[in-house]
Amino acid sequence: MKNALKLVLGIFVALSFLQCTQPSFVGVQNGQFVRDGKAFTFIGTNFWYGPILASDGRGGDMARLTRELDSLQALGLRNLRVLAGAQGESGVFSRVEPTLETAPGVYNDTLLVGLDRFLMELDKRDMQAVLYLNNSWEWSGGYGQYLEWATGEKALIPLVDGYWPFMQQMRKFQTSRESQELFYNHVRAIVGRTNSLTGKPYKEDPAIFSWQIGNEPRCFSDEKEIREGFLGWLTETARLIKELDPNHMVSTGNEGFMGCEQDWELTEQVNNIPGVDYMTIHIWPYNWGWVNAEDLAGTLPSAIEKTAEYLSGHAELARRLGKPVVCEEFGFPRDGFSPSMSAPTRARDTYYKYIFGQVGKTLQGANFWGWSGVAVPLHEQWESGDPYTGDPAQEAQGLNGVYITDTTVSVIQEAI
Repeated sequence: MKNALKLVLGIFVALSFLQCTQPSFVGVQNGQFVRDGKAFTFIGTNFWYGPILASDGRGGDMARLTRELDSLQALGLRNLRVLAGAQGESGVFSRVEPTLETAPGVYNDTLLVGLDRFLMELDKRDMQAVLYLNNSWEWSGGYGQYLEWATGEKALIPLVDGYWPFMQQMRKFQTSRESQELFYNHVRAIVGRTNSLTGKPYKEDPAIFSWQIGNEPRCFSDEKEIREGFLGWLTETARLIKELDPNHMVSTGNEGFMGCEQDWELTEQVNNIPGVDYMTIHIWPYNWGWVNAEDLAGTLPSAIEKTAEYLSGHAELARRLGKPVVCEEFGFPRDGFSPSMSAPTRARDTYYKYIFGQVGKTLQGANFWGWSGVAVPLHEQWESGDPYTGDPAQEAQGLNGVYITDTTVSVIQEAI
């Protein structure tokens, strides 16, 4: 009897240990994020360049990565929205580099190991990444690079060719089967990957919060055929990710109403795609004309009003769909619309306080754009070899990014 009791107790202890060591994935229950059986909300940041810092090659800087992650962990910012990697050749104006996918299905192995190491470092700190795989904008290749590879048509650059011609070209991605197939192959390569450093398949890694189809995927058109193509490839991508990895959540990365041709019907369709677990929205008061660069402080109250309306509309849609909503990207310029890291951030700090105050109310998560940490920019327009900041290569370095020395850091500490 005593031996049998010992055996039962041994089995119980073993099962308890296994249960405790199971990957701690975040899921959705009744419209709420849940982790380890408890409701889960978060404040985080955008840290698109993390895997590059984690690499051994060009752009790699493990000392800086360690310093940044330790700082973010100490602040309580455990959710990082991250670019899995860029597409195309290096040396393209306004594109981040080095790039991960240098040709269709051809990868920079150094950056792949960087991604592996980045996830390993997050896991050490109980931090998680939202990994986005595509981009409707030029700064990481995305739509334009897949179109160029599939059709031979040179991808336009907004800062060179203008935003309207660029957007007219990008709409072609929605109906280009060849371009989409190249992207699906990329999804298979990354989502289906096994970490070379830990031997753990990505699908089993709790350091991944969710897979994201892309950064701000847009259809760029009111035409029915284009919209149907847009919804079609989003739907197929979500299906493919869930097939490869049933453990992690999927999100679109869409901006919400402003990223859906300002059409609530399309916004609902995008967020009601099977396999999409939660809603994402982005808010850019300056880009959307809600504040005036010449009078950021004076136009700030109006911007907060418009932000409240934007959040309310999406919160109502989220309730109808039974999904959490995350404002995973929001930014605000430094005072005087100056990119100088010495410029104050009074208006930004007030705006951040408002957004952070909505977590647990209209939002279940918020990630500001973006973390610049200890970087010191060398040029206003990023150049190869410059330190990475929260502002990607097409943006003025320092305008929207948050440095460790900014008063915004105190606002973040108070919110968490």
